[in-house]
Amino acid sequence: MMVIIINSRYMHSRISVFRLCFLFFCFIIFASSAFARLQSEVEAFRLRPVPDSIFTLMQGRSYPQGCMVKRSDLRYVEVLHYDAQGRVKRGELVCHRSIAADLVSIFRELYKARYPIESMRLIDRYGADDERSMTANNTSAFNYRHIAGTSRLSNHSWGRAIDVNPLYNPLVARGGTVVQPRAGRRWANRSQKSPYRIVQGDLLYRLFRQHGFSWGGSWKKRKDYQHFEK
Repeated sequence: MMVIIINSRYMHSRISVFRLCFLFFCFIIFASSAFARLQSEVEAFRLRPVPDSIFTLMQGRSYPQGCMVKRSDLRYVEVLHYDAQGRVKRGELVCHRSIAADLVSIFRELYKARYPIESMRLIDRYGADDERSMTANNTSAFNYRHIAGTSRLSNHSWGRAIDVNPLYNPLVARGGTVVQPRAGRRWANRSQKSPYRIVQGDLLYRLFRQHGFSWGGSWKKRKDYQHFEK
């Protein structure tokens, strides 16, 4: 009988050790996976000088001949973002170096909160055509161009402005007779609800304001609901 008791205790001890080893192995796997995921996300939110491949794409598009902005003053920003369907997407934009760190920080917080942004591709992938980019609800920043209908350079020309979810947050001017993009006319009525609509006080608005940006939706003569600048 004593032998059986000893063996039983021995077997129970072996099982306990096995369980501890198994749990430790699971913890190592989980920790490694979590670390890899965290490292991947950290690397996904970054800024760097404009790479040659990107600058080549920009030539004759957002960076036309005669552009007065130095390439060295621009930064290529990469982030992750969610769309309204909860899908994770990779985003990219070019901006002035003075706001690059701000944008990385803002979009990291928006990603954590799953704030929906439908698209964030270089405007050069739309031929630097602002209307095409806005109609695609594409978020973008640097584009050396004039303010529509004027001879004045836009703040986008210096890379210090960004348009977010522009289709659902159009520019509205001249008493509503001018809406940009044209496809966004329905959304000029700010009572229309959309997961991409920007309203004063929401997370995106608060983050941009905290980083010193002004919002076009607060302008008096015209409303540019997509637009933040610094």
